[in-house]
Amino acid sequence: MIRIKTKNDIAILREGGKRHAMIMKAILKEVKPGVSTRYLNNFLEKMIADCGDIPSFLNYTPWGAKRPYPAGLCLSINDEVVHGIPNEEDRILKEGDIASVDFGLTHKGLITDMAVTVPVGKVREDLERLMKVTRDSLYEGIKKAKGGKKTGDIGNAIERFVSPYGYGLVEELCGHGVGYEVHEEPFVPNFGTPGTGSSLKVGMVIAIEPMLNLGSRFVYQTDDGYTYKTKDGKPSAHFEHTILITKSDAEILTEID
Repeated sequence: MIRIKTKNDIAILREGGKRHAMIMKAILKEVKPGVSTRYLNNFLEKMIADCGDIPSFLNYTPWGAKRPYPAGLCLSINDEVVHGIPNEEDRILKEGDIASVDFGLTHKGLITDMAVTVPVGKVREDLERLMKVTRDSLYEGIKKAKGGKKTGDIGNAIERFVSPYGYGLVEELCGHGVGYEVHEEPFVPNFGTPGTGSSLKVGMVIAIEPMLNLGSRFVYQTDDGYTYKTKDGKPSAHFEHTILITKSDAEILTEID
């Protein structure tokens, strides 16, 4: 069931979104060659705790998972699309990598979700382009996220924007409602037909998150039960914002200043 947020909920989510963006800005500065994935997870968890909040992903068990997620951070490197676990196999980031930094924040019981893909040092031009197009496609989807529209309008905007570039648009993973839980209805695919899907109503809070692959769109889940990787081994980029549906343009709750 899709649940509309109250005025008080929205006020808390605005506060949480600002904290989320501030913490994201801080952790992105730590993403550089020579840094370990375990360090980044510990940095994040400590910063969230120092703010008096909770890392939403830590010990969260999504539908179908066989165990709780063991970290506060999802850190997905190169051909890892989403949900890379940073503290089970400690890895060192290398010059030329790209990394998706993705985490949820629970502030006063309400959750926001956000992801940014960044270069590790200097990266190839084709990877810079992949990240830019993925980020831009997120904002194209957000433009269509208005009261009275449908989730298919968001997905179609992303799909149409991405199509000329020839990237693989991941279909198995999608955006979602958020706020009371990490994952709520509705599902928000990154492709679709205008005027179809779930209705967008004022007061809904959703996370939109396109994932683009440098090669084909196909992905698979690894044996750890969480990490998704590209089937062809080519790099992937991922961007996400939590937004509030209004009568006009959506309000981005996790926008970085």
